[in-house]
Amino acid sequence: MGLIQAAVGALGGTFADQWKDFYTVPTGLAPTAALVAAVPQGQNAGRGSNTKGSDSIISNGSKILVPEGYGLLLMQDGAITGFAAEAGAYEWSSEAQDSQSIFAGNGIVSPLITTSWERFKFGGQPGSQQRAYFVALKELPNNRFGTQSEIYWDDAYMNAQVGAITRGTYTMKIVDPILFVKSFVPAKYLEPGQVFDFTDIENDAASQLFNEVVGSLAPAFSMYTNDPSKGNRITKIQQDSIGFAHSLSAAVEQNYQWSSARGLEIASTAIIAIEYDENTRELLRNVQRADALSGARGNSNLQASVAAGFESAGETGGAGGIFGMGMAAGATGLGGLQQPVPGVGAQSTPAAPAAAPAAPAANDPMAQLAKFKEMLDAGLITQEDYDAAKAKALGL
Repeated sequence: MGLIQAAVGALGGTFADQWKDFYTVPTGLAPTAALVAAVPQGQNAGRGSNTKGSDSIISNGSKILVPEGYGLLLMQDGAITGFAAEAGAYEWSSEAQDSQSIFAGNGIVSPLITTSWERFKFGGQPGSQQRAYFVALKELPNNRFGTQSEIYWDDAYMNAQVGAITRGTYTMKIVDPILFVKSFVPAKYLEPGQVFDFTDIENDAASQLFNEVVGSLAPAFSMYTNDPSKGNRITKIQQDSIGFAHSLSAAVEQNYQWSSARGLEIASTAIIAIEYDENTRELLRNVQRADALSGARGNSNLQASVAAGFESAGETGGAGGIFGMGMAAGATGLGGLQQPVPGVGAQSTPAAPAAAPAAPAANDPMAQLAKFKEMLDAGLITQEDYDAAKAKALGL
């Protein structure tokens, strides 16, 4: 008893010509439709054409075409009597000895479907009449999410709690059609002519999923930005649709058990916008500036600034101006210098006036050259800078 497989794979119009009457998905079905009752299709000018009929009841000898991207689900009195996840042509029979009840297909969907089949299958002898439904197995697009107020999460990159308003879309996939229909779909969508669509604003079940996604955004952002493999950078989210989808799917599963209890998962995301609050924007600017002035990059920036200062001071203030520029650079410690210059920027004894020692040093070529040599050894100036300062100090 069950389904007899006549052909597998994409069928085109072959069986539409051979089978004058059969069941399949309705024409004009939206790409976001997840579940719909099978409709009869009759002959029209030599080729099949969907009729207006919405009767999903099949009987012995009924022929069914399963398109690519869909699974066929048969039910009697609310219990599952048959399932086919392989695209192709089938015939229903309650008596044929070579018929089968389930064609799970290959890949990750097989063990999930097999487990749910054993849990929800019909316990007795199926009758000659069944109801047939089609379940989408492909990704269902255009599911939107967004927040009206800021969500907050702990961000490893900025080492603080940050907040933002965000919006985007995600695609959803039914990974266990049997579990999805039995555990989540409201009964009204199992009637002829009804279409379960996740984007239908009148669909209360779909609205519940939307609310659960929004409720999972904060932990998903936190999970993503605190993942060392992502570089702890919030700015990567908008370029990493699959990576963030994994974080969002994990957060949804942890909070609401989409996969294990409903047979659903989030496949990919597209973040349209992230609008940080004012405190977060200011914090991000500070962290970016700190990044730019830290480590080797900061030393490179400082050395370039010091070299430019030497050139300018040498043109206007002579050797004494150059020496003063070096003292100022060492005293400020700009850029987080990794090699401090001995004596440069050091405090003198509290009782001594700060400007007193500078006057004789400015007139002492030996003292000037000693300071220049220290700055050269510390990497603050280049050999060319040192040679130019030496020539000016000696009057060459």
